[in-house]
Amino acid sequence: MVTLVFGSVGIVFAGGLVQVSLGAYSMTIVEAWQAVFNPSVLFNPHAWDAFLLGEAVPEMNTESLIVWNIRLPRVLVAVFVGMNLAVSGAIFQAVTRNELASPFILGVSSGSGLAILLTLVIFGSLATLLPLIAAVGGAAAFLLVYLIAWKNGTSPVRLILAGVIVGTAFGSLQTALFFFADDIGVVQSAIAWTTGSLTGVDWAQVRMILPWTAVVMALSLGGARQLNVLLLGESTAKSLGMSVERVRFALSGVAVLAAAASIAVAGIVSFVGLIVPHMVRSIVGSDYKRLIVGCVFAGPALMVAADVGARLALSPTQIPVGIVTGLIGTPYFLYLMRRQEQLGEV
Repeated sequence: MVTLVFGSVGIVFAGGLVQVSLGAYSMTIVEAWQAVFNPSVLFNPHAWDAFLLGEAVPEMNTESLIVWNIRLPRVLVAVFVGMNLAVSGAIFQAVTRNELASPFILGVSSGSGLAILLTLVIFGSLATLLPLIAAVGGAAAFLLVYLIAWKNGTSPVRLILAGVIVGTAFGSLQTALFFFADDIGVVQSAIAWTTGSLTGVDWAQVRMILPWTAVVMALSLGGARQLNVLLLGESTAKSLGMSVERVRFALSGVAVLAAAASIAVAGIVSFVGLIVPHMVRSIVGSDYKRLIVGCVFAGPALMVAADVGARLALSPTQIPVGIVTGLIGTPYFLYLMRRQEQLGEV
């Protein structure tokens, strides 16, 4: 755990330092480092009021203004998105007792994405409510998955298959929405949502995702014991006095909220919720008290590293970070599928 935490923090710091030094305004690593740790910004309460409360930005030098107001928010959003997606995937894997589960596989990402696209294309005046809309869309998708999978209760395999069905249907509806958009700017924005991108994020997105992240982390850590019991199987959980379906549904709600918060600020970033929990599990074990903590650190490391790759792969052209995570996650998903001898078991 100690190695995982320090290694992840090191990757986030190194990747973040590369990120804040990249851009139209040329800046060396040393200059970027000095701008990030500028005492006149770090210890200025007016600056933090501007960043966290949306007030006017106080006067500062050019390097600090560019780093703190434009580049650093992208790193922070990547950290929170990675954290939420990793924890969401870990919860879904316990709920379904299947390490192939994730928000992307279970249709939650498609539901949130469809709700956001509907808002952008048809109900543009509701754009300020994107986190709530994304949560509603993700919850609706998972409810539909639950209904399809229900047969005197649910089973891990049926949940996975129902998720694939719902995700495919909602993905088709997302594509269909492009034909109803008259403004090319809306189409470009919609494409960015469906591929997952951190381009153009600022402190508004940080303020949007931060409170949801705090709630999700508290609830997921508080539910670690119930997640451990679910892994023992339904019969064992029931013998211990647990209302399995009620607990499974409540924890799924936490996972949906985590995924929706991420999608609301970064779009549909695939496979992070699949890869990170599995990697952390192989390092710290299956105890969810340790697994959730590991995901809180490893998720941001993967997202920040993937975003650096997205910036540098075709520089100066930026590709969406969702493409990078998809290219990483697809072969990893295939590896996980091939090594499982019996679908539905961890």
